[in-house]
Amino acid sequence: MAISPVRKKYVFAAGFLFVLASGLFFAADQKIPEVSVSPVLPTDVLTTPTLITSRIPNTIPIANDPLKDAVISAGDYLVRQQLPNGELAYQVDFMTGERAYSPSHVRLMAGTGSLFTVCRVSGDLKYCQAGDLALNHYLELLVSDLENFKGTCLYTEGTCQLGGAALTVDAIYKRWQATGDFSLKDRSLLNTAIDLGNFIVSMRKPEGGFYHAFDPYFGGKADPDFYVTYSSSEGLVALIDLYEMTGDKLWLKQADEVNTFMISQPVTEDHWHSYALSKLARLDSLNKEDKAYGEQIANTIIAGEVRSLNPKNTSISTATKIEALSALAQAFYLSGAKHEWLDPEIRTFITFVQARQLPDNNCGWDISREVIKNFGGGIFSDCDEPTIRIDGLQNWINGVTEYLEYRSMINGK
Repeated sequence: MAISPVRKKYVFAAGFLFVLASGLFFAADQKIPEVSVSPVLPTDVLTTPTLITSRIPNTIPIANDPLKDAVISAGDYLVRQQLPNGELAYQVDFMTGERAYSPSHVRLMAGTGSLFTVCRVSGDLKYCQAGDLALNHYLELLVSDLENFKGTCLYTEGTCQLGGAALTVDAIYKRWQATGDFSLKDRSLLNTAIDLGNFIVSMRKPEGGFYHAFDPYFGGKADPDFYVTYSSSEGLVALIDLYEMTGDKLWLKQADEVNTFMISQPVTEDHWHSYALSKLARLDSLNKEDKAYGEQIANTIIAGEVRSLNPKNTSISTATKIEALSALAQAFYLSGAKHEWLDPEIRTFITFVQARQLPDNNCGWDISREVIKNFGGGIFSDCDEPTIRIDGLQNWINGVTEYLEYRSMINGK
């Protein structure tokens, strides 16, 4: 159901009045995490007061399309499986109904952000309401300690991971895209995002990358040996999100420095870096090296297509390829580079994953009405593992939305 004109005016007016009332926000003068290797000290971002201006999100309209319905169906699954306290389902076996309770809160925060994307795509506030319920629940994991570290982090599984802070910023960003609003109960989400951004910047390494984890309690040190594949790219995306939400170019400066370092590293099938490149193309610009690196990411994904489309592979990993190629198609289009060659490749990966979105399945299963009622819209892993995991849904929602945005761009919508 679409949001009525009256409700739209109310949502955006509320966001506008809140931002006007927020005034000036001054970043607190706190200590930087101690690390075994001296970190970069980006004092311009961490100590300069940030003026919060009234900004309205600039989103790309999406035309009606069967794939739009597939995005909304995935959102319906997330809402049906949500617990009353806001917790999302990390993993569910739709054959047995068994629910896994050993979740990754970092992935759950990313799933929360995808609910706001469904809200924006559908125009239905019920998905934003579900997102708010989840976001309010997971924000209880935020930790601030002026004596030990800068800003705010997301404390999960005994540590503060870079990706946790970054994906929390991105969830707030996606909420802002859907509603234009930064207020959640008595919390200023923009202030929260800036505090998380201060933590992210304090995790910079001297050579330009990031530490990926920080212990806020025992010793207050970053862990130089902790590594998660996409954490640096997630941190990069969060910095660009902060630039778009605040208009403060100090965040863009940090993002440019991180991106410059990252394109000097070996190429991988990095969907988060692809997303970052599309955002930089829209908000700033891509240079020759950026575009060349993005093209290498795309070619790496396409070169492994036959292997990737093996039925034994999970829909989760395949959905990340949709994200990467769709984001790069946007980046190339916005940069005046060739982009049409990516469309058939994106469609191929979409076909592979969509065949595993219930009630459809490419495993020959007889799916009952009861299963469809409870689990319809979920993306199951593969024919040997009938489980639906939060990151598969999140990757699918974000990737297909990016593709639909790209289609709107080239069609002049």
